[in-house]
Parts: sequence; C-alpha cells; structure tokens
Amino acid sequence: MGLLSIIRKIKRKEKEMRILMVGLDNSGKTTIVLKINGEDTSVISPTLGFNIKTIKYHKYSLNIWDVGGQKTIRSYWRNYFEQTDGLVWVVDSSDVRRLDDCRAELHNLLKEE
Repeated sequence: MGLLSIIRKIKRKEKEMRILMVGLDNSGKTTIVLKINGEDTSVISPTLGFNIKTIKYHKYSLNIWDVGGQKTIRSYWRNYFEQTDGLVWVVDSSDVRRLDDCRAELHNLLKEE
C-alpha cells in the first residue's frame, strides 16, 4: 500500500486506484470527499460503515473508501486494507481534546500493518 503500489500501477497502465480514508469520527473524512467531488456539504450524517465515491482525475479513477470512525467500527479498519493503494489519515486539528486519541488510533493502525 502506498507510493510503490501507485508507481507500479502507473507502470502497468492501470487507471484505477483504491484510496482508504480513515480517522476518528467527526474528523471531516466525508466532508473532504464531497468537497473534492464538488458536492454539497451543508448536511452530512455520520458514516455508518463506509461510503465509496469514484472521482475522475485526468485519466485515473480514484475509488475513495470513506470509512466511519466510531469506536465500534475502528477494529474493522484493517479489513479494508486489502487491495488498497493508498491511505489518507484525517485529523481534525481544531479538536485538541481528541488529538491524543487520534495519535493512539493511528499508532494502533500502523502496528497492525
């Protein structure tokens, strides 16, 4: 997963990439995906499970998997790693009370990989 996977895909002329977007609940994952896709962000509900958005960028299709960040879902994050080309970890830096939780969850995620 990561830069090497992306480079390999480019060399093989594959035009589709799977990007996993994770982070704590209410960190802004869904908002980022909707903004990138030019969609309305005025009403957003918490993600229960996951959402998939395909975003066209030049000749590529980016399949962005927006995975919910609630505590009950976090243990399932690793199940989404297979066939993933990149990972985006989203942090709400304005929520300073949760930065330690955010750091701990990222470390747990990296330990599993």
